[in-house]
Amino acid sequence: MRSALSRLIRSTTSLSPSPHRSCGLTFGKAFSSDATPRESSGRVDEPFKVEEAEPVKVPPPSPDKLLVLGGSGFVGSHVCKEALDKGFLVSSLNRSGKPSISESWADRVTWNQGNLLEPASLKDAMDGVSAVVSCVGGFGSNSAMYKINGTANINAIRAAAEKGIKRFVYVSAADFGLVNYLLQGYYEGKRAAEAELLSKFTYGGVILRPGFIYGTRQVGRVKIPLGLVGSPMQMVLQNAKPLTRLPLVGPMLTPPVSVTSVAKVAVRAATDPVFPPSIVDVYGIMRYSDQK
Repeated sequence: MRSALSRLIRSTTSLSPSPHRSCGLTFGKAFSSDATPRESSGRVDEPFKVEEAEPVKVPPPSPDKLLVLGGSGFVGSHVCKEALDKGFLVSSLNRSGKPSISESWADRVTWNQGNLLEPASLKDAMDGVSAVVSCVGGFGSNSAMYKINGTANINAIRAAAEKGIKRFVYVSAADFGLVNYLLQGYYEGKRAAEAELLSKFTYGGVILRPGFIYGTRQVGRVKIPLGLVGSPMQMVLQNAKPLTRLPLVGPMLTPPVSVTSVAKVAVRAATDPVFPPSIVDVYGIMRYSDQK
C-alpha cells in the first residue's frame, strides 16, 4: 500500500509543468530578438518621407532714415555725407529746401522745405524717420541767438517726440568761460534745448558738446581751411585737460575737434542702439571717433 502511494505521487509530479519553467519560456519568447510579430502578415513598413519646405524669401530690413536739421551747413553737410557713406537714407530740412550745392552727395539727400520756428512745418518731414540729428545754430543778437539755438531746436525735439522717434542727437557747444557771457543768448539757447532733449528723450537723447570745430569750410565760392589752425591746436591741447580747470581762462583751452569726428560720432549716436544716452564732451567725441 505504501509503495503504491509513492508511485502515484511520483507520477503526478512528473506530469505537472513547473510554473517557473513555463513563465521562463513565455517571457523568453516575448522578449526574444528573433520575435517578428509582423512577419506573418507579410507587411513591410515604408520609410518615412520628409518633404523639404520651400524657402521663404524675407526682404532685408530697410536702412534707417535720418533727418538732419541744418544739413546744408558746415557740420550738417558732413553729417549727411557720413550717414550716406554708412548706407543710411538721409533727408534734411531747410528754410529754402534744396540748397545750391554742386557736390554729388547732395543729390542723394531728400531735401524738405520748412521752418523750425513754425512747428507745423516739421511734422511731414519727420514721417518714417528713425532718428534726428540737429546741427542748427547761429549767431546774432541775444534774442536772435536764443531763437536759433534754443526755440528752434526745442520745437524740433517736441515734434520728434510726438512722432514717436526713438533717438535724437543734438550738436551743442562746450562752455568757454568768459565767452559764455559775451554770447549769452547763444549759450542760454543751447542749454535750454539740452534740457528739453533730456526731458523728452530720456533713453535716446545724445548731446555733443564740441569746442572749436575745424575743417575746410566753404563760404560762397571760397574754401577756408580751418584745419591749418585747428589741427595743430588739437594736438597741443588734447593732452592738457587739467588746464581746462583753471578759473576763468581754463575752458578757453578746450581742444578743437575736426568736423569729420563730430559727424562720425553724431551718426553713430543716432543709429547705434547701444550708444548710451549722455552728454559727450570734446574728449568723448575724440575717443568715440577713434573707435572702429
